[in-house]
Amino acid sequence: MKVLIANRGEIAVRIMRACRELGVATVAVHADCDRLAPHVRYADEAVALEADEAVHSYLRIDKLIDAARRTGADAVHPGYGFLAENADFAQAAVDAGLCVVGPRPDVIRLMGGKTAAREAAGRAGVPIVPGSGGPLPAGATDEDLRRTGEEIGYPLFVKAVAGGGGKGMRLVRPGADIVNAVRGAASEATAAFGDGAVYLERAIERGRHIEVQLLADAHSTVVPFVERECSIQRRHQKLIEETPSAAVDGATRRALADAAAALAREVGYTNAGTIEFLLDGEGKFYFLEMNTRLQVEHPVTEMVTGLDLVRWQLRIARGERLAIDPERALAPRGHAMECRVYAEDPDAGFLPSPGRLSAHRPPGGPGVRVDAGVEPGFEVPVHYDSMVSKLCVWDEDRPAAIERMLRALGEYEVGGVPTTVPLFRWILRRDDFAAGRFDTTWLDRALAERGGALFVDPPPDGEETAILAAAVHTALRAGNGDRGRPEAVRSWRRAARLEGLRWR
Repeated sequence: MKVLIANRGEIAVRIMRACRELGVATVAVHADCDRLAPHVRYADEAVALEADEAVHSYLRIDKLIDAARRTGADAVHPGYGFLAENADFAQAAVDAGLCVVGPRPDVIRLMGGKTAAREAAGRAGVPIVPGSGGPLPAGATDEDLRRTGEEIGYPLFVKAVAGGGGKGMRLVRPGADIVNAVRGAASEATAAFGDGAVYLERAIERGRHIEVQLLADAHSTVVPFVERECSIQRRHQKLIEETPSAAVDGATRRALADAAAALAREVGYTNAGTIEFLLDGEGKFYFLEMNTRLQVEHPVTEMVTGLDLVRWQLRIARGERLAIDPERALAPRGHAMECRVYAEDPDAGFLPSPGRLSAHRPPGGPGVRVDAGVEPGFEVPVHYDSMVSKLCVWDEDRPAAIERMLRALGEYEVGGVPTTVPLFRWILRRDDFAAGRFDTTWLDRALAERGGALFVDPPPDGEETAILAAAVHTALRAGNGDRGRPEAVRSWRRAARLEGLRWR
């Protein structure tokens, strides 16, 4: 077996590691700006896609299929993002005689349509949020839209049928103009996905985003896993994920797992997938959507179960039967947490910060895992997602996992570009986070309340100011590598650490 990984960055490296453990050869593909990237060097072979922009490289189905043909690959793993949930790509790969490490093209197409997925969930007996029941008619009048909105009830969401990542989505509160919301969401969806179809769904405010990972083989075996909590989001984008959820008890966990498995069986699902639910304040859950791929946050599930999801993806693709104890999959061992570290500046409105990494020193120690596709000297490109790494920790319970994550964040050093590390330290120290009192809108509210305060540690007063000023001066004049560069000294805390001091 030889697998072409149709992706880049940390997920490409992650897949290649699983392949290497199974004795499977790998082929990397790369844009011009990624020619020196770690995933290219880690692979057994590499093929240039001869462009920088994604639309001319990682999104070119013909180039990827040709790369597989030229290298003799007999399988393709799409990872996540790019073409991972593109039914046309999966079909093209099948037509080319390739094994797709993922579900069948028809299942990807079915579950990729939000309204069709809702209908499938209804057939499987999975609770769904009340809504329009299908895409709004293209010729719907303003009066039609207002009447439908009143029938569903406010507040409600306008959502793109082909949407994701918060694009093509509008929240409409009582008294707001639903017509403008529908038109705006449809326009944004057309620009982002080439499909302006939208539907309406009642908004469950202050809900929690809970998801269930599952694996399914070609022999009708479906294994759902312990839930993941993904409610720490900024503008509908996940930032911190953990498992298990502090809001889910044993009975709800079993019900979520049963619902996810029922839906997977209803559509004949195979390989890895994730069912996303919304949990309300009364403990009731509702189907949101299905991601027909591996999730960014899969490491936390691996850390509490001791199972390798990517390796099982490959084994399922080879036709093997799942040999996982379902009870083990639902019984978390300890608590795991993931922070998505991005090259973004939280003190400048979270603007992406592409540039060269002058340093990348990830933390280590017990219970710490860092999935990264970067290294010192790597150029964070302007064309792609600005993720630097996924920092994951495990410990015996949630409070211990939080403390371990804070320790790891304190050790993490990235030079050359600002990152979201200071943001995570701020979040983890919030009382609401520590107590598990949050929902999908909590972070946006908390950020709005704090105003324009900086996330970097403020300078202290008095004698310690003089000590730390001397530490900064020493660091800036040091001649040993990155410590002599101004961009490496990102905060007073780091300056203190260079002098062997501790400051919180």
